[in-house]
Amino acid sequence: MSLEVNDLFAGYYEDINILQGVCVCAEKGRITIVIGANGVGKSTLFKAVYGFLKPRSGSVIYKDEDITGTNPYTIAKKGISYIPQRRNIFPYLTVEENWEMGAWIFRNDKNRIKGRIKANYERFPNLFSKRKTHAGSLSGGEQRMVEIGRALMVDPDLLLVDEPTAGLAPVVAKEIYSKLKQLNMAEQKTILLVDQNIRQAMEIADYIYILELGKNKTQGSRKDFETDLKAMIRDWLF
Repeated sequence: MSLEVNDLFAGYYEDINILQGVCVCAEKGRITIVIGANGVGKSTLFKAVYGFLKPRSGSVIYKDEDITGTNPYTIAKKGISYIPQRRNIFPYLTVEENWEMGAWIFRNDKNRIKGRIKANYERFPNLFSKRKTHAGSLSGGEQRMVEIGRALMVDPDLLLVDEPTAGLAPVVAKEIYSKLKQLNMAEQKTILLVDQNIRQAMEIADYIYILELGKNKTQGSRKDFETDLKAMIRDWLF
């Protein structure tokens, strides 16, 4: 097991828990997705796992180590990267400069940085010709790839990816999902994915969790849901 979230309670205001006993496991080398209507706590879950939000109770276990409440800087060193829902590129920095920012925890190791940037161009060859371009001038899909590349600079074992295709055209969204699947298959990256693009996300998922009002509602393998996906979506939406 790569990541275990056990009975997690967390929220932004005293005595108000957005997460109410959530349990999620992300197995090593697999893509696990968490889906649910707006406001059920999907993004809150990631913030609590990554240390931006301190849980009130419960635990976060990564590779058999309790990392509950650990600060994000330390979590990054442990091999976890977080790609938030909202775009968070540095718009006035170039593609390469954005990636260099992703290497901040080993910023003095120039050879290591150079090697990671080279690996990113192999993953995203279309960005090579735009390596000196300000990231803010790129298309939405290209900016998302810059973000993914920056998260990969620390060579994480686990990627937390929040709504990777929000606001993107369907054809671009398909390319993003393809890249995530490639990272999983070719590089054995474990991916925990939050998404509302249910159909496309489920196409690449190995295991699915559904949240409702801050609690687990149901879970299962992709095969478990394939037979009656429409009824399942109707049930948790309405």
